[in-house]
Amino acid sequence: MITAFKRYSCQFILLLLFSAGAQATEVEVLFSQELQDIQGKSGQMLTVTYAPGESSAQHRHNAHTFVYVLEGSVVMQVRGGEAQTLSAGQTFYENPDDIHSVARNASDTEPAKILVFFVKETDAPVTVPVE
Repeated sequence: MITAFKRYSCQFILLLLFSAGAQATEVEVLFSQELQDIQGKSGQMLTVTYAPGESSAQHRHNAHTFVYVLEGSVVMQVRGGEAQTLSAGQTFYENPDDIHSVARNASDTEPAKILVFFVKETDAPVTVPVE
């Protein structure tokens, strides 16, 4: 189980990343667990709520990243790929080498909420900004 210090540190880092386009993004770390049968790997689950019209700066996760849209719709794109508009119930995947070039709420009037699950190196940062 993740310690309170690590939980709040992860939230702070993610909040900085996901709030690059506006200040209303809400990130909640739900769970983090070292994977005992995969040496050096951890899983982490969180939710990200984008305010209307909000977007994230370009970044990478250095993790296998699984996204499930809980509410609203989002536009997701990795560098070199096609932009995809996803609605509630749809999914998106990023591999550890992908640059997440577009992550934004597709609506200017309604919030959007996604569930994100990472499989990553235990000591690696969850997100890394990319210029």
